[in-house]
Amino acid sequence: MAEAVRARRLTDQEGQRLQQIVRRGKHGSIRVRRAMIIMASASGTPVLAIARLVAADEDTVRDVIHLFNQKGLAALDPQWAGGRPRRISDDDVDFIVATATTRPEKLGLPFTRWSLRKLAGYLARNPAGTVAAGRERLRQILHARQISFQRTRTWKESADPDKDAKLDRIEYVTGKFPDRCFAFDQFGPLSIRPCHGTCWARRKKPVRLPATYHRTHGIRYFHGCYSLGEDQLRGVTRLRKGGDHTLAALKSIRAARPDAAPIYVICDNLSANKTPAIRAWAAKHKVGLCFTPVNASWANPIEAQFGPLRTFVIGSSDHPNHTVLARRLQDYLCWRNANARHPDVLAAQRRERARFRSERQQRWGRPKPKAA
Repeated sequence: MAEAVRARRLTDQEGQRLQQIVRRGKHGSIRVRRAMIIMASASGTPVLAIARLVAADEDTVRDVIHLFNQKGLAALDPQWAGGRPRRISDDDVDFIVATATTRPEKLGLPFTRWSLRKLAGYLARNPAGTVAAGRERLRQILHARQISFQRTRTWKESADPDKDAKLDRIEYVTGKFPDRCFAFDQFGPLSIRPCHGTCWARRKKPVRLPATYHRTHGIRYFHGCYSLGEDQLRGVTRLRKGGDHTLAALKSIRAARPDAAPIYVICDNLSANKTPAIRAWAAKHKVGLCFTPVNASWANPIEAQFGPLRTFVIGSSDHPNHTVLARRLQDYLCWRNANARHPDVLAAQRRERARFRSERQQRWGRPKPKAA
């Protein structure tokens, strides 16, 4: 049997960028759907569950995963060919990109950043080789190479010394024991206020949400658990994030598998998730805690499930209190879990079972082992 299709291992930058697109992107856009596919696949979610998540065909999910393994984040923006023959070669494009990403002062120019006009002028008079390109064409080339004009920012990378070991463990349990693997995380803070979102409305007549200046309801946190094997999302709303609440969630997960076989729970490095009491209880009851690397919460499979939760329950809402919000969350979970077995999805699954794939796919971007 061919190996299951899975996205390669994400880098810190790719994981954080995909997480930002899923959480803050415009729902329904191609970028958000493809980001959800890639992030869910890299964290171990099966193709069938991803197809249910994004309401797409399984072949489409596989195509996006293959394209990401080949091109990286460029897979978020599909390209279509066409137009007249090119006048700028690939070497010219590489030279343009290298020049645009080099500080002008290193090239002997008296400024610290480029504008399109300055860049076009420098390329037209460059003694090493002139490139005749207008400002709009330069903008298109830079946009195609994922280069834009933006402010400088700081970046937080994972400095966890056990990063590879933790990712290896998550990869192992999601690949070998999907039916006994769970993902746990806290979603929030949830506050009682009007939240912007999207909805259908008459043109130029958007739905208006009232402004709020007094928020006296406090905040809550949604403690969620995602079962990879069953493709089921469950959770409960809590007043705070604490070790006692995490332990209660782990006990409920353990109760879902009452046999004596071990289970595995993927969670982040929040201090409330690894208290001494939790570690002692997990060791006693055969619960394997798989922690994501520091600043790499994108490796948790439940992160991709929080995108629709934010879009369909939190977005475009004005809940009067936390009781109503908690009830809406539970209603959404019931609907989501009930529709995970939609007839169209089952039909697609039956078609896929009758198909065999001869090509073996690589996992997490690792090279294939050489033959002895």
